[in-house]
Amino acid sequence: MPERVQQADSAVPGSVAVSGFGHGPGNGVSSGLPSPSTLRRAILVNLRQHGPMSPDGLATHLGASRTGVLQQLHALEQGGLVSHEVERHGVGRPRHRYDVTADAQDLFPMDYDGFALGLIEAISTVGGDALLDEVLAARRQQLGARLRARLDERVPPDAPLADRVRELAVIQDAAGYLAEAVVAADGTIRLREHNCAIYNVSRDATSCCEAELALFREVLGPDVERETHIAAGDRSCTYRVGSNRPD
Repeated sequence: MPERVQQADSAVPGSVAVSGFGHGPGNGVSSGLPSPSTLRRAILVNLRQHGPMSPDGLATHLGASRTGVLQQLHALEQGGLVSHEVERHGVGRPRHRYDVTADAQDLFPMDYDGFALGLIEAISTVGGDALLDEVLAARRQQLGARLRARLDERVPPDAPLADRVRELAVIQDAAGYLAEAVVAADGTIRLREHNCAIYNVSRDATSCCEAELALFREVLGPDVERETHIAAGDRSCTYRVGSNRPD
């Protein structure tokens, strides 16, 4: 099967999944023949809301065919998103009851942005800007230690600065920043992030952006300057690295 069943077909949609599915027949699935992706999402939401269910129970609850439900359960199980247990009740065919796995949690709506913003506000309320700066500095030290360890592991100590920037771009890209390292014809090195992975937080707490700039200076050297800034309306966060500057 595709990766995590294509992450359950682009994940369970937030309010649509919860309000459109999971409330029995008449939940938007029973009318007509549901598509495989719609049925997959409906199965995940129903299992999450109502707990372990048999294929027959799911089919009745969703107004779908037992064969269709079984096909999607098997696909989800291969993707590691559901698992099943066998229940035996005396004589007769054992009953299979399916439930979501811990890996399926990432497919459901989360509010990390709201939590982070609330936490930042709480820190400021308790200790003001001084405490917030102290907390962000501690976080920067943690990240800096991990980044330096990764760079030291992957990049030889005598490697050109551009190689360190390229490796940092790989790390940031894996963290969701759509990052790349760009070396111009005149040798100017730039780290460009086309996405802000913490946009909703950084938009309201600019100290997070300053912490990122300080972090890059710690791991790449003091001569790092931000040229463009997503939070300020630019298309990317671009950092010029090193002493070489365009004319």
